[in-house]
Amino acid sequence: MTFAKPLLALSALTLLAAPAVAGDAAKGEQVAKLCMACHSLTDAKTKVGPSLVGVVGRPIASVEGYSYSQSILDYAAKAGAWDEAKLDSYIENPKKDVPKGKMAFGGVKDATKRADLIAYLATLK
Repeated sequence: MTFAKPLLALSALTLLAAPAVAGDAAKGEQVAKLCMACHSLTDAKTKVGPSLVGVVGRPIASVEGYSYSQSILDYAAKAGAWDEAKLDSYIENPKKDVPKGKMAFGGVKDATKRADLIAYLATLK
């Protein structure tokens, strides 16, 4: 059984990479009200922050016309695009991933609410 240990290790990595909680987009729409003061959820309009329409899968710091901080531009250079894991980490504590970023929001500490919010953001096209 020489394949058992590598297979077990691969299975563990897959579990770690997967979102911890599957989100409920309907509940996430309610959580998204926290974002509405600074971000558009309905169109590409830039407010205090960039629009969140299409954010899931979008390259980080890529909304044309928005003036991003150097801190998030540096993060974008190494992190690539907003996938569920990066959004989860960022939404939990924006200053952890982007310490000198413009986002003044303290984060959503509840993992279920974050998963719901990300599920909702994924519906915004």
